[in-house]
Amino acid sequence: MSDLFAYKILTADQYAQLKDDGVFAGAPVDLADGYIHMSTRDQAAETAAKHFAGQDRLVMVMVDLAPFGEAIKWEESRGGALFPHLYGDLPLSAVAGKVVLRIGEDGLHQFPAGF
Repeated sequence: MSDLFAYKILTADQYAQLKDDGVFAGAPVDLADGYIHMSTRDQAAETAAKHFAGQDRLVMVMVDLAPFGEAIKWEESRGGALFPHLYGDLPLSAVAGKVVLRIGEDGLHQFPAGF
């Protein structure tokens, strides 16, 4: 794959920990699986709906993949789609941007316009 960025959805507490520590080792599911689960731009909304339904004030970070080299592996997941997985910690320095995901009146996470 040639995506330049991937997206990681964090709880507010996980994002605070990333900011405080300067590095994120992973959510419980990441630690159990041995890599940090991320999504492409096209996969992020489905990831939020499937794994974070009803959770308000999530923080989605945009991760610059360039520094990771071979630590990023594109592996099959939902429906055979390739997802970016980070085999290592996520440093704050790789975060190129963030948005807070709020729950809309329809019960779904609201993504930025054009996302």
